[in-house]
Amino acid sequence: MNAAQRRLARDPNLRDAIRQAEGSPDGTRQHDISRRTFLKLTGFAGGGLTLGFYLGAPSLARGQETADEFAPNAYLRISTDGSILIYNKNPEVGQGIKTAFPMIVAEELDADWNDVRVEQSVISETLYGRQVAGGSRSIPNSWNELREAGATARAMLVRVAADRWGVPGTECSTADSVVTHDPTGRQLGYGELADAASALPVPDAGFLTLKSRADYRLLGQRITGVDNEKIVTGQPLFGIDTSLPGMVYASYLKCPATGGRVRNANLDEIRALPGVRDAFVIEGNDIVTELMPGVAIIGDSTWATQQARASLRVDWDESEASTDSWSRLSDEARSLSGRAGSEVIRDFGNVDRAFETAEKTLEAFYSYPFVSHAPLEPQNCTAWYRDGRMEIWAPSQTPQRAIQNVANVLGISEDGITLHQTRIGGGFGRRLMNDYVCEVAAIARRVGAPVKLQWAREDDMAHDFYRPGGFHSLRGALDSAGRLSAWDDHFITFTHDGRVPVSGGSMRGGEFPEGLAGNYRITQSMLPLATPTGPWRAPGANAIAFAVQSFHHELAVAAGRDHLEFLLETMGEPRWLDEGNEEALHTGRAAAVIRLAAERAGWGRTLPPGRGLGLAFYFSHEGHFAEVADVSVDDDRRLTVHSVTVAGDVGPIVNLSGAENQCQGAVMDGLSAMLGQEITMENGRVQESNFHQYPLMRMNNAPVVDVHFIQSDFPPTGLGEPALPPLAPAVCNAIHAATGHRV
Repeated sequence: MNAAQRRLARDPNLRDAIRQAEGSPDGTRQHDISRRTFLKLTGFAGGGLTLGFYLGAPSLARGQETADEFAPNAYLRISTDGSILIYNKNPEVGQGIKTAFPMIVAEELDADWNDVRVEQSVISETLYGRQVAGGSRSIPNSWNELREAGATARAMLVRVAADRWGVPGTECSTADSVVTHDPTGRQLGYGELADAASALPVPDAGFLTLKSRADYRLLGQRITGVDNEKIVTGQPLFGIDTSLPGMVYASYLKCPATGGRVRNANLDEIRALPGVRDAFVIEGNDIVTELMPGVAIIGDSTWATQQARASLRVDWDESEASTDSWSRLSDEARSLSGRAGSEVIRDFGNVDRAFETAEKTLEAFYSYPFVSHAPLEPQNCTAWYRDGRMEIWAPSQTPQRAIQNVANVLGISEDGITLHQTRIGGGFGRRLMNDYVCEVAAIARRVGAPVKLQWAREDDMAHDFYRPGGFHSLRGALDSAGRLSAWDDHFITFTHDGRVPVSGGSMRGGEFPEGLAGNYRITQSMLPLATPTGPWRAPGANAIAFAVQSFHHELAVAAGRDHLEFLLETMGEPRWLDEGNEEALHTGRAAAVIRLAAERAGWGRTLPPGRGLGLAFYFSHEGHFAEVADVSVDDDRRLTVHSVTVAGDVGPIVNLSGAENQCQGAVMDGLSAMLGQEITMENGRVQESNFHQYPLMRMNNAPVVDVHFIQSDFPPTGLGEPALPPLAPAVCNAIHAATGHRV
């Protein structure tokens, strides 16, 4: 293991990032809210009822409900004028959580959505627990918490109304921010009840009655995003929009090969350029997710700093930098194919015996490249160090960890750091890491003025935490009836430390078709890597699905079977693959979305020559998704994706508009990645620098995306990730159906 690999192997943030992307930090659902205590927050101007969460000692929750301590962090507030303020606690990164979270509260509150105003909360683990956007976990982890927030307020309002009328609360109903006494028709608005409700004790959560899905009035509807008008009218919401009085601007140049250090640079020449205020070297702390060495340029504008960078000449010490080569790594991976990996990671049944007795066997080698996150808003952050405190405005997916990272870099207390969460212009896992936050914090402490750091697109492409490439050397066996009888996958991935795969490059248990093929084996080989990697939308599954679902289709073709029939047969009888575990794949739910996607896409219909339908299914992030792609390939081998039909089961849908948008975005993201995106590195340097070499899907090439949901009563799961993995294999299977050629 060389120095560049050791640097990544000891980085404390990379493992945590993949845990955030795949679920909660300890790998468990966070539905248990036994430590959460509702608080009435008092002392607000104008009166009313205010509720918050407190995550801490019960004695504090009972005895310190002061306005000074809790007023800025109210979770739900009903004012005497009838207006309702709900704070969104998690980062909004385009996944729609700033609308969905308040909708859940408003549903149980029985609020009129027109009365609701939404604001982004402060970042406070004490008040809100974990505040993070990653792993499609926001809804699953907060579902019960948010429902109880609304139900608690509703119960208190009903009690006040019932006492005022001298009637039992069971005779009262709620709707549209109004309590109604059903026998007499008398009504009181929430605003009329808010002051009196604020004087009541908070009811225990065990006595609350939560709604069933059949009673939802708001959830499941199409609700426009609460920020949509501001976005389309160009109002400042994003990190890149931050502006402060007296603000200066910064650019930060790092070695193009990860791990390089600054020997010297022409700093005096740069300082003399127009619009430049200063230029200096930062040594960093050698943690890739925090602060690597580089040169900072401070100027009067972003333009001035970017122009100055064109004249910057740095002599880099690359003795401990990455020397990775994608072409070399690819050759090494191919040399390992055709035999088992050095490590067995899953082994069920008797794979070798199944291949010996098989009617037919098939082999294939699949590969996929490194990819960049490429959010449309490049990394940026604003910081102001004054009076011994650091104040930050950050588009981070992990704001609480950003505070920890900055504290580590600067050697100051976390209590001396305030972070304001901004809206994020795309993340896809990139902003789980906070290197750009640490960079501007280090610069700001030296400058002594508000500083905005703005990365160029070239910085974003050169210093990403890439989705790692990978390779699958696959073998499959069919019995005499054309059924899948064995599956053998030699998975070739990468490692920083020689012990475990890189972040985003592991093959966890439960990947298709584990539990479905009686004889199943996964072996693994790992190649050394010094390039930073990390979670990318649906980590692991986003690439593994391409290989395994494409190969599953190859086996169906080899068996002379219809793929839909073959896939349903593989699923077998309805059951949990891990009995009693609602986070596991359920074959009945899987079969239902497969049938729905096929039905809505017109599976089996006659198509003209050169046109075909392709089907794929995948289970990831607790979401069951099937997709059918309709494609054509002309005589010049030009591909057109006409439509993609998506069918999913993620439990009850919160916001139908947002859910559809997430699926449509996943299809576009998946098409972009499979058709034109590839990160290659030579001598440790990424070769692609901007969108002319790394193209995004354009609107004129976008297919029609038809989205359907099975709204089951299982606990809700997230939608940011699970609709992406089936896309690539569906398109590739459709290309084979249209042309007979395998991609």
